[in-house]
Amino acid sequence: MSYDKSVSDHYLHGNLLKAIEAALSHQGKSPETVTIDDLASVDEFHIGGRLATDILIDQLNFSEQHHVLDVGCGLGGAARYVASRYNNRVTGIDLTEEYIQTGNALCSWVKLENSVTLEHGSALLMPFQDSVFDGGYMLHVGMNIEDKTSLFKEIQRVLKPGATFAVYDVMRVRDGELSYPVPWAADSTISKLSTPAEYKQALSNAGFEVINETYRREFAMEFFKQLREKTEAAGGPPSLGLHTLMRQSAAAKINNMIANIANGYIAPVEIIASKP
Repeated sequence: MSYDKSVSDHYLHGNLLKAIEAALSHQGKSPETVTIDDLASVDEFHIGGRLATDILIDQLNFSEQHHVLDVGCGLGGAARYVASRYNNRVTGIDLTEEYIQTGNALCSWVKLENSVTLEHGSALLMPFQDSVFDGGYMLHVGMNIEDKTSLFKEIQRVLKPGATFAVYDVMRVRDGELSYPVPWAADSTISKLSTPAEYKQALSNAGFEVINETYRREFAMEFFKQLREKTEAAGGPPSLGLHTLMRQSAAAKINNMIANIANGYIAPVEIIASKP
């Protein structure tokens, strides 16, 4: 089995769109009435969810004329949010075909299919021409990609000169044995964590200039604390959430990730860079 297929299979659900539709029906929603806010709990598949997206994108100063690239877009939740809030045209690419098929259906449900395009493919070999995007971002993507210099070279290729690109990934911040499974990997086979220093070096090797770096460990711990309190107060998780994506393994994956962060081994980190 190829490495790409191993990664894609890790995220495969098998019946994701119907699972989302069924969960929404429990909330009194349908494809005709659902909003992007209703979908946020399932399609913002990164630490901090919609709040983390907001914090990151607010730093990038995209204008309404900008065509934005979402690398490793998943279900396209961030892409739909950026298109809706900032009036950008957004193109996303992801390795998991089911995510792309589901994401495009969700775009249609919320009437954003003319603003958001999601394509199936590898971030290491994107089907886009040189210098076509005005800016971009990736949210929790690099944990499955070992050759980050090649990744950033490919991203740099498709961005216009002067474009800003933001990374929000889980990174290795201290040596130590990680607990698995985690949301991006069942074991160490497809877990390709790098340190912030390695990310910055890879960005520099690809021709980017690093502008800013922000550790989000405390943000992550507070987010998980509030999420736990909200879940306990409600007597359990809502019908629609990340457990819809990860099914029975959701609790183990999330608890292990929290433990790894609490132990100081990993942390979500933002890095913002620009193409000269």
